[in-house]
Amino acid sequence: MKKYFLMTTTLLVFVSTISITNAAAPTPGSVDDPVVTKSYLEQYVQNLGGSTGGGNNSGLTESKVREIIAQEVAKLPNNGGGGTTSPGTSADLKVVVLKSGQTLYADAGAELIVRTGKTIAVSSDDNGIPDVTAGKDLAAGTVITNNHLLIFPRDGRGVKPDLKETAEVYVMVRGGYVVQNADGTRVAQ
Repeated sequence: MKKYFLMTTTLLVFVSTISITNAAAPTPGSVDDPVVTKSYLEQYVQNLGGSTGGGNNSGLTESKVREIIAQEVAKLPNNGGGGTTSPGTSADLKVVVLKSGQTLYADAGAELIVRTGKTIAVSSDDNGIPDVTAGKDLAAGTVITNNHLLIFPRDGRGVKPDLKETAEVYVMVRGGYVVQNADGTRVAQ
């Protein structure tokens, strides 16, 4: 009797698991799982001004595809970059060397990683700098751990070498920034 009950229970659990798994899967071709067909793709390309060929040599060329993609990317906000870049800034990481007495002020949205040297967080207001690696906010005057990713949500925040630091400090920056000397003059980049 126990053997029969155990087999029946096992079978019910197995069937229930399969039913739940199949119920969660979307139906192919539905709104949850759309299918892109060849006819849809051909119609879309023709609407963009291209030709899909149809057996002759007037088909869609690689250069035409590149041109269409470039046109579509140009229509995206911020040129598809996902962030703002002002003249003189870049989406690439730049290595910046800070000397004693200099302060790096990051633009809003900039990312920074201190690679070498001891640095301190700087902020023009009471709000801190998010340390994404540690998952905490760094208030002004807090020592920054090397190799931690910092994201600057607003202008007026940055980093500077600790007063006891005599060696050069190397940081990597993505986005806009300004380096100032202790007297407030800008350092040419």
